[in-house]
Amino acid sequence: MSVKLISAIAGAGLLSLSPTLASAASIFGSLGNFDAVNDTGSVAHGFEIDLEGTHDINVTDTFGGAGRGFPTTVERYGSPTITNYNNGTTFGVKVVYLADLTGASSGWVGTPTGVYNTPGESCWTGGNSGYGPGTPCDHFGVGLNANPTKTTYSWLVESTPGSSTLLNATSNVLAPTWTVTPQPPAPGNPAPPPIVAAKIEAPDPVGMDFGEALWVKVTTTELDHAIGLDNLVGNDPNVLAAEAKPPEVEWQLLQKEAGNPASGLLENGDAAAVGAAAEAVLRRYEFYKFDGTYDPDTHEALFAPGFGDSNPGPDDVGNYIGAQNAALNFIGAPVAVPEPATWAMMLIGLGGIGALARARRRQAAILA
Repeated sequence: MSVKLISAIAGAGLLSLSPTLASAASIFGSLGNFDAVNDTGSVAHGFEIDLEGTHDINVTDTFGGAGRGFPTTVERYGSPTITNYNNGTTFGVKVVYLADLTGASSGWVGTPTGVYNTPGESCWTGGNSGYGPGTPCDHFGVGLNANPTKTTYSWLVESTPGSSTLLNATSNVLAPTWTVTPQPPAPGNPAPPPIVAAKIEAPDPVGMDFGEALWVKVTTTELDHAIGLDNLVGNDPNVLAAEAKPPEVEWQLLQKEAGNPASGLLENGDAAAVGAAAEAVLRRYEFYKFDGTYDPDTHEALFAPGFGDSNPGPDDVGNYIGAQNAALNFIGAPVAVPEPATWAMMLIGLGGIGALARARRRQAAILA
């Protein structure tokens, strides 16, 4: 009787193991590798990447990071520092590339300000563009095993010429904020692929009704494998695959209006799910200045008749600002996870199997 009872319990535990599907996509990292032109009007002696909502343990790689995927000699500042912060309302990580400011100002490493119209990850020693001390741009990047709630880039510029006091100056190279939305499965079917969206947002206005206007063009590709930070540089097959795609956005003007949180936004990929085999999405953003006419009172971008914020006029697109190769790694396949009650029944069932095996061994020993 006892053996039969144990067998029944074991069978019940195994038969009740009907797992439910967990989230259809589990994020495991966002990446960004980018050129940034110093168009601030001041010499810069560093660059800051603010990753809100993350911790230093989430940083898996940095461009130019010691002991990481790149040598420290790829750009002029060497290895960045990685520091947690918490100001009481937000927390995050600052990745800071910084010159040695302990010596005389004549010896400081710096990024000159200027124009650099050469798109294509060329602002570093491996960019094959003659990068050197006089090049007014640099290349930076961070790999994460998490997804920041907000990413902000800024140059660190002299407060006054020759001063060792540095101030943050906005970089108009933008980083996307990613969201992954699982799709509910139909009864009896596996969960479909998720919707993976990327949103970029123009900088806030400073002292005027409208902020600086910038043009962006976007290309996108889905990958059937996860990628690393070292895959987000020029001539890598993953980046070339994105560049070969027709533009997801040919041209879009981004400009933030004070008091209007819906302005200056561009969201891609929010209308359709990714392919069933996708495990990463790579988006390439190229940024250019707006060279058209601004309203003299409000600083709003104006257009000639027949042109607009997605149809620039012949003189509306100005100098290159920088290019961002951004990717999100995620697991696209749903994972079977038993409900808590199922776990309990499974443990009972497994315990029953173990008891049954022990009983059979004891019976065999008695018969022997």
